Amino acid sequence: MSSPIEIDIHSVKLKMDHGDSFLLLDCREPDEYELVQIEGSKLLPMGELPERLHELEEYREQEIVVHCHHGGRSLRVAQWLRSQGFPQVMSMAGGIDQWAVEIDPSLSRY
Repeated sequence: MSSPIEIDIHSVKLKMDHGDSFLLLDCREPDEYELVQIEGSKLLPMGELPERLHELEEYREQEIVVHCHHGGRSLRVAQWLRSQGFPQVMSMAGGIDQWAVEIDPSLSRY
């Protein structure tokens, strides 16, 4: 049985607080990342994913949480990565925008 394709922001924050090992993958564009990012996230824009997939190879059997601005792009990325053999990929529903509202209000919103 595969894990759910989406995870809520509060569950991601709990994983961080507990020191769980997972990759937080930001699939937004570099200019969005420059505006605001979640500490510890790795930027890999959705459009560059096919040619940079090898960069995720070490995480193939680990948990990966993908996020974007609101959750649309990250859901597509999570579905695509699962089709590429990454079984533990999830999309963070609500994206960094909801994160900035409910988890870390010090972050900029756009």
